Amino acid sequence: MDLLDSTATLDQRIAYFDDALARLHEARVLDAYAPKTEVLEAAGAVLAAEGGPNALYWRSIAIEAAGVYVGTDWARPNILQARLAKYSLRAGAPEMTAIEALSELRLLAVAKGDYVHPGISAERARRFITQVMALNLDLLSDTLNEADRERPRQMGLAVQRLYRFQLEHMGYESILDSLVDEVWRILAQRPIQVDSARQMVIQIATCLYEPAITTNPDIHNERAADLVASLFGPAPGCGDDPGLEVYGQRLAAMNGEALTTEAIAFAQAMHNTGLVSVYHAVFVRHLRGLKDDLGGDFGNKLIPTALGLSSTGHETLMCYQQLVHALIDEAVFAETSQALYGLARLLERGVLFSPPVAAAIWRQIRLELSPETAEVLSTALGTDQPPRVFLLAGVIGLLGQPLGIGQGNNPTCQSVIGLSMWAANDPTYLLQLIAWAARDNEVLARFEGERVSSAGLAAGLAKQAPLDVDAVSLVLVPHLDRIYIEMGRLCGERDEDLHRWINPGFYGWWVGIGFCAVANAQTGRIDDHERFIRRFYAGYHPYYNGNIPRIHPQPAGIAATDSAARYVGRHAISIRRVALDPDNEMRVYFFNPNSDSGQDWGQGIVTATEGHGEFYGEASLPIHQFAARLYVFHYDPLEPGEPDAVPAEEVARAIELARASWARNM
Repeated sequence: MDLLDSTATLDQRIAYFDDALARLHEARVLDAYAPKTEVLEAAGAVLAAEGGPNALYWRSIAIEAAGVYVGTDWARPNILQARLAKYSLRAGAPEMTAIEALSELRLLAVAKGDYVHPGISAERARRFITQVMALNLDLLSDTLNEADRERPRQMGLAVQRLYRFQLEHMGYESILDSLVDEVWRILAQRPIQVDSARQMVIQIATCLYEPAITTNPDIHNERAADLVASLFGPAPGCGDDPGLEVYGQRLAAMNGEALTTEAIAFAQAMHNTGLVSVYHAVFVRHLRGLKDDLGGDFGNKLIPTALGLSSTGHETLMCYQQLVHALIDEAVFAETSQALYGLARLLERGVLFSPPVAAAIWRQIRLELSPETAEVLSTALGTDQPPRVFLLAGVIGLLGQPLGIGQGNNPTCQSVIGLSMWAANDPTYLLQLIAWAARDNEVLARFEGERVSSAGLAAGLAKQAPLDVDAVSLVLVPHLDRIYIEMGRLCGERDEDLHRWINPGFYGWWVGIGFCAVANAQTGRIDDHERFIRRFYAGYHPYYNGNIPRIHPQPAGIAATDSAARYVGRHAISIRRVALDPDNEMRVYFFNPNSDSGQDWGQGIVTATEGHGEFYGEASLPIHQFAARLYVFHYDPLEPGEPDAVPAEEVARAIELARASWARNM
């Protein structure tokens, strides 16, 4: 039977799908990874028919029970990413599109309360569907674009029907409102990688201003307009989004007063959202070559205003003016406009006042990349600018936003924590590592007296080069990943968790030599949970550690759980500080290398990223909730604190949360 024959009815397609699903269910009795091709082909045919998405929606539970998602990323809905889902829907092979569509119908059912899924909450599912729909708003048009129209097996039509079905259930205004909230939530963390946020803002602009799309005028709110303006018209001279060439012509005709107005507006938009418009880059480059009527350096004098610098940032720029101007000339273009925000944050941090940092940045400006490095950067970031430009822009971003880096969809949390730590604590070491990796294709380290080189080592946890991360991570993380694993190999057989020795050797001298693990490395059992919790409080809680603040970030490991509080695996984070929040609650503020730190860990433990005294890029939890997920941590044994002073009820709260979730069988 040709399921895509125009005479094949929806009932016929559904019947064939149900039979294929039943056969898969039976086959999985003997083979858990039985092929799913027949089911996915039938699903695609159903989706392409009028009413097809609704029929599959009500089969979501049966589809999962049959094992359609087993052995794939879709089996763990809490890890799915909207940006990757767009690719699966619009550019993937037909089978990939079909399984993505089935998964989204499943998540829609979870969001609507028709399917209580143990692996993802209704709120998380709704957020995911909102993001995916936001990234595909062009499907609102009655006419498919050429790429979708030419897709095999009518998958373009199938995706459009899926989208329309989601729209009916979610409500258009609700989606746009949720999308605006989601973009602001992401931007509040000030990530270095903002491609996904930019795409969502572009879709918001399409909703609000595309004549072919009819929207409720009530949803044209100020928060949405601010997002759109931040990219397409942040200043008076480009408020109508005239295009870069026209804007350049307008700049040439502006007087000093008009330019000053532009500079102030650009800076306000950038710091308000964390997004940088391409017009901002054009404006700053224009200032670099601008002289006043008397031959004075008017343009350069306006740059601090265009960057929105405080007195600290302004002073840094004045002291290192030649270097800052060189960074603008070499790294700030329309394609790398986001580097301007990184530059502003770098200057505000005052890191250039350490002479080695300035010297190392000069080296980075002039660094000659290896052919291999150039190819990696060009493949991931394109060829609109030379690879060295993208890398230099990435360096600026990381030095300015040490907590803005993320691991993307890669198992590289240990390496990303290192990048963040070094950018914050030891930028010259970071710049040395980048130079080695980018120029020499080799990174060197020492571990317990032995020289460790990344050259020739097999891949670590990341078996493939990451492609959804910032430029520095593209170049450096594969080397760091291999070195971290090699340090573990050099440890050999030891009677404790190997991170006790690896972390100080990998991250630096500031990692405490004291080490606590909640579980016995030999048995995997928890020996003395109370002692572990008390030791953590005594090392970190100001009330029990002599009110000693956390001076350097400390690597730690958590027992990661999903929204149902089920154990997912160990995950590396770094503890930055422990302090009272504005509501007088003691919280742990930490860096989570996941690209989005706002996560639901179950049992009401939801990591906050704003509203509780967090700095940009920090996540936070009440200390007892954090302790309930803590697995290993470092401390200074010469500053033991007062473990016995920690209240028994506080210890019991943390232990109870752990025992009712990931530690249940330990």
